[in-house]
Amino acid sequence: MSITGIKGMNDILPGEVETWQFLEEQARKIFGAYGFSEIRVPVVEKTELFCRSIGETTDIVEKEMYTFDDKSSNSLTLRPEGTAPVMRSFIQNRLHTKDPVAKLYYMGAMFRYERPQKGRYRQFHQVGAEVIGVEDPKIDAQILTMLVHYFDAVGISDVTLQLNSLGCPECRPAYRSALIAFLEARLDSLCDDCRRRYQKNPLRVLDCKSTGCKEATVDAPSVLDNLCEGCDTHFGKVRSHLGRLGTPYEINARMVRGLDYYTKTTFEMVTDSLGSQNAVAAGGRYDGLIKDLGGPALPGIGFAMGMERLVLMKNEERIEPAKPALFIAGLGEAASDYAFELMVKLQRKGIHVEMDYEGKSLKSQLRRADKFGSRRVLIIGEEELASQKAPLRNMEDGSQETLPLQEIEDMLLDLSKRDSS
Repeated sequence: MSITGIKGMNDILPGEVETWQFLEEQARKIFGAYGFSEIRVPVVEKTELFCRSIGETTDIVEKEMYTFDDKSSNSLTLRPEGTAPVMRSFIQNRLHTKDPVAKLYYMGAMFRYERPQKGRYRQFHQVGAEVIGVEDPKIDAQILTMLVHYFDAVGISDVTLQLNSLGCPECRPAYRSALIAFLEARLDSLCDDCRRRYQKNPLRVLDCKSTGCKEATVDAPSVLDNLCEGCDTHFGKVRSHLGRLGTPYEINARMVRGLDYYTKTTFEMVTDSLGSQNAVAAGGRYDGLIKDLGGPALPGIGFAMGMERLVLMKNEERIEPAKPALFIAGLGEAASDYAFELMVKLQRKGIHVEMDYEGKSLKSQLRRADKFGSRRVLIIGEEELASQKAPLRNMEDGSQETLPLQEIEDMLLDLSKRDSS
């Protein structure tokens, strides 16, 4: 019996990975233009990090984390999200002593045990960005504009930026109390999960996908009507800066985040093309998180994009794998050896070259070259080695020219440069 992969943890195959590479390359390019540097953190962290940052009453901590004890009885967890590990690294490596402002981005696999569905898996991948050390609403507007810029650059247009504010430790307690009182009068209409957690985490009820919970909370008090003066002013300035930058957005007063550390500005990029899993990127401010994790009292804001969902949206415009510039058809052992040496020389100089390794007929090799999508085929056999001349066939128009083997390497390099210019 063959061994299969783990449910919800998928292979990314040739023909698919090109889309992933394109999305990652664009992130590096665009985030770099906005002053962000890449950070890479371990895939495993101490469980305490996520309990303290995400919140012990969240679905992630209660139900979804991959947690285990190592051989020293330390409780470890496969990271379910990227912000907390980045903050742990920021604190541990004292990055704030090198620069008062840190702009960081990351890419990598995350893990949550949940029911696999379209665009949502047990091993999934995120690209995220974090800004630490800036409280000014301008940075909120900048990071939101960068996010919209990214979606424009990768050609994903069926998305809308939705914006909300969750308040701060000053104004959220009063709103929380008002929301709890509202929910207590409607407990019979709430699902089991929401009845269980409404007192500890009432905002999550607003995000519940249950039809009964949605209907019961239609008239729930709005967080935007309960902001303190500071949060209201901050949110107003964020919207003002977005307007000046021409960054489109919509207000969604029911938007909450599934992680406890968010404050003030929160946002999502949503789409109608992926069914119920409509958020393809999400984030917000987390001004108290770094201090809560034992670091300095620095503000922060960031977001993460779900790569699987981006790939689903982007695959409508399939990105083709790179095609070789040249295929060398070697006929006979001596010609095949020559072809192999020439191929490797050209590859060392950055040219994508392929050949046949099995000594097949010229007809078979030409079919393979066509399957690769190679632009040109160099044909070398015993006669070509004896005459030191070989035909180079253009597979696009069928034309052919004869090249001297003494100069073949330089001539092929020159052709490749002209093709790419």
